[in-house]
Amino acid sequence: MVKIRLRRMGTSKKPVYRVVVCNSQEATKGKFFEEVGFYDPKKKIITLNKERIEFWVKRGAQLSDTVSFLLKGKVVKPAAENVTPTAEAAGTSE
Repeated sequence: MVKIRLRRMGTSKKPVYRVVVCNSQEATKGKFFEEVGFYDPKKKIITLNKERIEFWVKRGAQLSDTVSFLLKGKVVKPAAENVTPTAEAAGTSE
């Protein structure tokens, strides 16, 4: 499965993260397909390539919880999972 997640860079007590597209089986510091953004929590800098993130999400990439929190709906909304509607949502009563 392809995931969009953070890759920690920087030094001790000075973290900097790259937003990367990678295989979920790879190690956190392992190989990745593409770098699509940058996040510096100390300086509160977030740089994202919106077009490339949309490209990967359309092809089935899953956003990690942290990355989806960073996006806050600004870039893309991932496709809804296949969920069976409840009786209340379908408008029928049992």
